[in-house]
Amino acid sequence: MDLETVADELYRLRPEEFTAARAARMAEARTAGDRALADRIGKLRRPSLSAWAGNLLVHESPGEVEPLLRLGEGLRQAHRDLDGAQLRELSRQQRVLITALSRQAGQLAAQAGHPITEAARHEVENTLRAVLADPDAAREWASGRLVRSLAAGTGFPAMAEGTAPAPPRPAAKTSKTAKSTGASKAAAAESRRRLTQARKEADRAARELRTREKAAATASREAFAAKKNWDEAQQRVSDLIAELQHAREAQQQARSAEQTARERARTADRGVREARRKADAAAEEMQRLETPEQ
Repeated sequence: MDLETVADELYRLRPEEFTAARAARMAEARTAGDRALADRIGKLRRPSLSAWAGNLLVHESPGEVEPLLRLGEGLRQAHRDLDGAQLRELSRQQRVLITALSRQAGQLAAQAGHPITEAARHEVENTLRAVLADPDAAREWASGRLVRSLAAGTGFPAMAEGTAPAPPRPAAKTSKTAKSTGASKAAAAESRRRLTQARKEADRAARELRTREKAAATASREAFAAKKNWDEAQQRVSDLIAELQHAREAQQQARSAEQTARERARTADRGVREARRKADAAAEEMQRLETPEQ
């Protein structure tokens, strides 16, 4: 047992199960003589409901982690030197992706037996915004061990309709103007390339999420039907067990009645034999008395 294994286990659990499981692992570590590990386990903090739901995305949908991290890297780079139309499109891509992921987190939480509130889902959305905007937040989320939801900070500012970013300040004229202009064009081209890639990543991630949401919804319906069938089967088993118990009791009563009847039959048989013996003796005595002596 090590801290990484224990932490992965604990942060997969529902928040209400965390404290008892942590205490059990601490006790195991102490029993094994590793007090240092027990102390480190004791320092693991119970996650909030929204943090737990965010962790579920990492643990239960690992395929979403790397694409989201790559998208965040692309978005942070592509945000530089964008025009208003590009920023508005980028904001739309973010909303689609964050909404889809937060909805998936809610579905995972419900499937795990602890649905989250709308307020908690908004906190999950804030965490995902932070993941896209802040590389430190992205690494913290990807660990799957959030204790509380993350704040997005400044993030990527959304552009209002009809607005455009402030024009760049004119560069001072020098003998290197042509070279600087060429470098700026190259940087702008690289930024556009990264933005295009980021858009493709966002579209692909959104399509995959929709597919997974449909699959999750189907799985939820199947799980509900299976649970209903299981409940019905369990009730039938309970009924059969009760019926079997009643049959066993009736069998025991019948066996007891049979034994009593057999004992009565044996007693009656003995009585018949005794009565027959007496009758035979009486008949012999009567015949002896009726026969005259010679």
